[in-house]
Amino acid sequence: MIERSRIESLLADLVRIESINPDLVEGGSGEGEIARLVADFLSRAGLESSCRGIGPASRAKPSPERSRRASRANAVGILKGSGGGRSLMFNGHLDTVGVAGMAEPFSGRVEGGRLYGRGSQDMKGGVAAALLAVEALARGARLKGDVVFAGVADEEYESKGTRALLKEFRTDAAVVMEPTGLEVVTAHKGFVWAEVRTLGRAAHGSRPEEGLDAIAFMGRVLGGIERLENELARRRHPSLGGGSVHASTISGGQEFSSYPAECKLRVERRLLPGENSQTFERELQQILSELSAADEAFRVKLEIGYSALALETPPATSIVRALMASAEKVLGPEVRLGAQSFWTDAALLSEAGIPSVLFGPGGEGLHSAEEYVLVEQVAQCAEVLAECAREFCNARA
Repeated sequence: MIERSRIESLLADLVRIESINPDLVEGGSGEGEIARLVADFLSRAGLESSCRGIGPASRAKPSPERSRRASRANAVGILKGSGGGRSLMFNGHLDTVGVAGMAEPFSGRVEGGRLYGRGSQDMKGGVAAALLAVEALARGARLKGDVVFAGVADEEYESKGTRALLKEFRTDAAVVMEPTGLEVVTAHKGFVWAEVRTLGRAAHGSRPEEGLDAIAFMGRVLGGIERLENELARRRHPSLGGGSVHASTISGGQEFSSYPAECKLRVERRLLPGENSQTFERELQQILSELSAADEAFRVKLEIGYSALALETPPATSIVRALMASAEKVLGPEVRLGAQSFWTDAALLSEAGIPSVLFGPGGEGLHSAEEYVLVEQVAQCAEVLAECAREFCNARA
């Protein structure tokens, strides 16, 4: 059993480090400092560890302040096995979203069995659990297979950390410690972003015969997106429900007395297993083609942006069976298989041929003004992860 005071101390240390993703929030520090703390912990636990930079702080041109503060890095530790067993990765992201509206975002305050602060639930609680699990494994009997701990950067934006990790590491399976409330999660949705631009013609507001209203044109596009949303709601996945699409941001026009020459809409589509960016591109192209055919003055440009696939790991997969057996051993027979709506790096690992599953401690307040993780569930998660490694890594490869 892991002492609760030790869990609280490690988790508070992680939460007190500001690791806001600088691609999301100007001035965010990135993962450099927390990656160094994690790498040091892994070294002290007896693992081969390193802190690996993953390139520039941001794809945007950095300000002098950002250049001085932000750094992006993964922390990786390897617990070497004796040979002949299967390898397992514990993967958790070190970056967080911003802290707008939070009174004490980095306090690490413990009250009523809850530890508060940005990233406590998403997902420094899971990271702490995995760190304590590999420490316990390093002090016990040697496993046959390797255990790789990967604390990764940038999951909250474009997953540059896990993408960089996959250039160097492959394991037989992975557990991603996202906050599942100790539910074994085998499926989640993917997503794709797109930008639609309607083109009008600028003119004085008193001369409608000379102008074309790009914002009015975009209203037609929004109507098509609403119809698509209704259609997607009728296509059901057994555990994930329907896909979805929504308008994210919209901008256009310049002043009251002018016809707007351009309107820009950003759209997000949530994907089910079997769907991808081409699925959404076809759906949007159909909407835009119908609008163009109905009015020769309607002009539009479409750009498909960043996308990531959904996750669907069959329950019969060996890592799912091993994790379920371990969770039932520690927590009892009430452990459930489940699914989540949010996207995670597990989908990238799965796409790369590493069967992956989600398992982590619960709490409340993902991305909100008050976030906490349940300390007892962090402890239970650590015990389950350690047991899962023994179960999985000691089986023949």
